[in-house]
Amino acid sequence: MQLTRTKLFNSQGDRDWGKRRIIGGNTTNLIELNNIKYEWAYRMYRAMMSNFWIPEEIALVDDARQYPFLSEEERRSFNKVISFLIFLDSIQTHNLPNINEYITAPEVNLCLTVHAFQEAVHSQSYGYILDSVVSADIRDQIYNEWREDEHLLRRNQFITDRYEEFIADPSDRNLVKTVMANYILEGVYFYSGFSFFFALGRQGKMLGTVSEIKYIQRDELTHLALFRHIYEEIQRENPHLFTDDLVAELREMMRQAVEHEIAWGQYVTGGHIAGLTDELIDQYIKYLANIRLKSLGMEPLYPEVTEHPMRWVDQFAAINATKTDFFEQKVTSYTKAANLNWDEL
Repeated sequence: MQLTRTKLFNSQGDRDWGKRRIIGGNTTNLIELNNIKYEWAYRMYRAMMSNFWIPEEIALVDDARQYPFLSEEERRSFNKVISFLIFLDSIQTHNLPNINEYITAPEVNLCLTVHAFQEAVHSQSYGYILDSVVSADIRDQIYNEWREDEHLLRRNQFITDRYEEFIADPSDRNLVKTVMANYILEGVYFYSGFSFFFALGRQGKMLGTVSEIKYIQRDELTHLALFRHIYEEIQRENPHLFTDDLVAELREMMRQAVEHEIAWGQYVTGGHIAGLTDELIDQYIKYLANIRLKSLGMEPLYPEVTEHPMRWVDQFAAINATKTDFFEQKVTSYTKAANLNWDEL
């Protein structure tokens, strides 16, 4: 079924929340937060708003001093990983409105709007890191990394193509695939990239940048939960869509994503980053894929991977896990949701 883009205002829309549907509904497009159907969406909106933070209030002076003294391999990895993260947040900022135009639940529209805003803040954060830590020449090289690195260009294009399929053909089936693509991006790609910075932080290196990444990852927890809920609601209201062949296609999307991410992670680290061996990267990405699929009610792709291979990543990712300076404390003081469990949202 082809989906219809929601009108700016639909005077023939139905205000009865009992008739509301997450896709294919007849929404007025007015946001009435005292008349909602999806209670989880309002809870998530409040959680996302409580996560507000300002990148520039985290001090990066020590990082600027440390960067030239990182090993050549660490600097190479730093540049390539942050270049990929810049791409991911940029494409999310631009693409989320494409999805939002076909969601017919205003309370969910609200969450997707905040999601896009937070991705823009993440882009601001990366810009602040590059302005503060590296020279102008290196900053420009990082922004242009995809032009020079064919591996990075292929990674970027693979993700972009998944989103472009829905833009070109906004069917309900393609929307489900786009939701899955977002879920993979938020729950596998970002986490893989973050693990590199946590590996540096574990060694006491680049702790300001690590703090920025922690706040970014905390936002991604809610983004991951958001797309899990959207997937579940579409499935609950449209069970006919989830045929065996579609589920197989979604699992294949995850399998391809895992292969790409393992190859990328091993390529950018080159076996030279303490705590990130090729084997650990392989097992960590497969572990992430398994738990993401289980959360959607699907069988894991890698049943042999049952244990978290890098538990220190989750421990280090906690907002208050490392010593903070005054500026970081200032951010924490007005951030009320210090650590969120995305399964509970």
